[in-house]
Amino acid sequence: MGDSLPMLKGTLDLLVLKALSVEPSHGYGLACWLEARSGGELGVEDSALYQALRRMEQRGLVEAEWGVTENNRRARYYTLTSSGRAHLTAEAATWHRYAASVADILSAEGKG
Repeated sequence: MGDSLPMLKGTLDLLVLKALSVEPSHGYGLACWLEARSGGELGVEDSALYQALRRMEQRGLVEAEWGVTENNRRARYYTLTSSGRAHLTAEAATWHRYAASVADILSAEGKG
């Protein structure tokens, strides 16, 4: 994780919700999914990931239940709730608007 980009404040929840919209997963699976989709550019610290999952579970955005991993280990599997799906849709739209605005500013040339 030494060369990975820092996670911008407020993006971890959005990225976890996106990952869970694809399929339910346990924490390690989520970390692997996020790293793979970012081409290794985004590293997620375990403590931050599990804090985000607990926070989102308390807010009703995700649900968790115990299951068994492919390695035959117990793990909590997280799924997206309908509230989580609605939150993902709204936050993704906001993020796209924000990113487009920043990109416009960064590509501006000269005065004006």
